[in-house]
Amino acid sequence: MFLGENLITWLVLALGGALAVGNILALVKPPIEQQDTENLTKAPVARTVAMATIGAIAAIWAFVSLVAG
Repeated sequence: MFLGENLITWLVLALGGALAVGNILALVKPPIEQQDTENLTKAPVARTVAMATIGAIAAIWAFVSLVAG
């Protein structure tokens, strides 16, 4: 198979991990200075936590799928 048997699982692991880490970092360390009036000063908490949770679930699922074989 092109690029390996577990390509979709590796992609889900990478995208889920990036989604989780990016949203957690948006909560932990918001931008120091506001760039313009249209950007938020901090991330909306409920949406950010929901997206981080979805990313973590996807990353965990993909990791378990890769380990289980």
